[in-house]
Amino acid sequence: MGTRGREIVGEHLPRVLELLNKAFADEWLAYYQYWVGSKIVQGPMKDAVISELVLHAADELRHADMITARIIQLGGTPITSPREWFTFANCGYAAPDDPFVKKILEQNISGEQCAINVYNSIISEIGLKDPVTYNLAVQILQDEVEHEEDLQALLEDLGVFLVRQ
Repeated sequence: MGTRGREIVGEHLPRVLELLNKAFADEWLAYYQYWVGSKIVQGPMKDAVISELVLHAADELRHADMITARIIQLGGTPITSPREWFTFANCGYAAPDDPFVKKILEQNISGEQCAINVYNSIISEIGLKDPVTYNLAVQILQDEVEHEEDLQALLEDLGVFLVRQ
């Protein structure tokens, strides 16, 4: 990163890097949760759910990439060991042990709600102390809000489908 770009972050750099690494861990765990869920999901409407999970997995991977680029731009290093993701993550990981579509959707809605809280907190804490990271968090937050809406719509459709059975 250029000197002036780093100066903008200034004394907040260690905290910004901490927040970004925690979000980085969340994104990788979310990616895997979506990806593996798309492989094992069972039940009614599973094809629609699989399509949505695959799209969301790709978005989470893209988010991890965006965050990595910012961490490196700030002179930091992204978490290099997947084992550490569990230690640093804000939202954790909900193993899709029950492959029924309703359970998979509920787990991923919960994950998206956590992500919304995380990025909203980053936005609130960072504010204009670091406009670049602020804008990154806003972009990702927009995706996470859309993901929650998509998953809740599928869950609602599933409820209607199950009632009519």
